[in-house]
Formats: sequence, structure tokens, C-alpha cells
Amino acid sequence: MIQRSRLIRAASVAFDKYEGLGNDFVVISATDENAIDRETARRICDRRFGIGADGVLLVLPPKNAANVARMRVVNADGSIPEMCGNGLRCVALHVARSGANADGPYETDAGLRACEVDASGDDTLVTVDMGTVKSLGPKTIDVEGDAIEVGIGDAGNPHAILFRKADDAIPAHRGVDVLGPKIAVHSAFPEGVNVNFALLDEKKPNEIDLVVWERGVGRTLACGTGACATVVVGCDRQLLKWATPIQVHLPGGTLEITAERGGTCRMRGPAHHVYSGKIGE
Repeated sequence: MIQRSRLIRAASVAFDKYEGLGNDFVVISATDENAIDRETARRICDRRFGIGADGVLLVLPPKNAANVARMRVVNADGSIPEMCGNGLRCVALHVARSGANADGPYETDAGLRACEVDASGDDTLVTVDMGTVKSLGPKTIDVEGDAIEVGIGDAGNPHAILFRKADDAIPAHRGVDVLGPKIAVHSAFPEGVNVNFALLDEKKPNEIDLVVWERGVGRTLACGTGACATVVVGCDRQLLKWATPIQVHLPGGTLEITAERGGTCRMRGPAHHVYSGKIGE
């Protein structure tokens, strides 16, 4: 006898798999934010024994009927972040595929975020009003005896940004997979922090390369809030230009981020439906 799936032992649950620039999610429509607990989310996200994902997104009824829906995010390790930009694009596409009007404000743990779904071309592009993203200034932290300066950004969730130029690349021992996990849990950030590694090229003033180590997930192919925080902090430090579309090249693809003075930020990027299934059958 084949043992029933350990992911969900009760009745089967329908899910959809989505990705936004390789940042992948299991999306589940539910009426209760506790429909999927943290342990179940960890099992679902396991890439060997589960479905495999960076997180689970619950699409819930809005608390205010004027809004489209409410999004609840559970990371692959069971932690609950305040906001996920790539995830919200996937949620907006999920709503659109259901036949409902997907344009409008969505409730998140970081506040309301308005979305506009454009499915007119070959790819579905979703524009998200990310609200006000804050640049909170520089911070120098000690990492095993090395003083490292990071710029602090708040995109509804916290980000520490390391900027470097093409001609002064961080040595290999200070790379993403070494510094990322250490900074993410540094005592300077009691709630943890996402760590962004941004590469600037003076020959391409409106573009940056970005790799993000996300708290609760690790290195990801893309991070929407990280892209927004990096652009706003970069503009604040006069490394990038306000009110200018910035192409943020992530390992999974490119996001277009436009930040206005004062921090109002808009993100535009793709979202794709991968497949549908049921857990627990």
C-alpha cells in the first residue's frame, strides 16, 4: 500500500503553482489564514519530498469588500514575512485566471498594494504600486571581525543592501552565500533581514544587477521588495536616478522599478501559471 501524502492529512486541497522570474509559489485559495499551518507549508515547499516552492501564498477574502483579496505569505521555512512583491504578482494573476477583476488594491501584512494585470501580450505583466519604500540610511555591522556597511531599506519588510561597482567586486569569500546568511540573522536585525547584493555599472546608469538572500528562504532567483528597496536606497545615495525606470536584472529575469522622490515605488514584471494540482489525494 502506498502511504497517503503527509503534506495534508485531511481532505484534498487544490493548489496552483506560479512563478515570477523563477521566484516560485504554491498558491491556495482559502477562507482562513490558518488553513495551511507553518509545518504544512514547510512540507509543501520541500523540493524533494513536497511540491517545491519558495513559499505558500494564501489568497483570502478581503477584510474590506472594496479590496480585491488578501494575501498571506508563508516562507519555505514556515516564517511569515510582511510582504512579497513577486508573490503578489502571482496572486493577481491567480485572481485574473479565476475570471474575477484582478485590478485594484490587495490587502497584505504590509498594507494595501494596488495591482494592474496586463495579459494583452505573450506574457502576463503585472504592475504593482508598492507604496512608500523607505531609505533608512547606512549601518555598519561587524561580521566576524569585518566592518561591513549596508544601506537599510524598508519595503514593508526589511532589507540590507550592499552596493558595489563592476571594478571593485566583493572578493569570493564575501559573496552572497557567505555574507547573506550571516547578515540575515545578525544581532543588529532582531527580526532578521533580507540581504541584497547590488552591482552598479557606470556605463549603464539605469540598470543594476541584483542577487538577494531572503530571510527564511535563502538565495532566490528574484525578490520584488528587494528590487524596490535597492532602487530607493540607490536613489537616496545618488547612485541611481529618481523618477526613472530602472532595469533590475535578477538571476530569474528583469523587473522594472520606478521610484519617485519620497519613496513611492512602482514595480512591473511577469507572472506565469505553471500547473494545477491537489494535495492529499
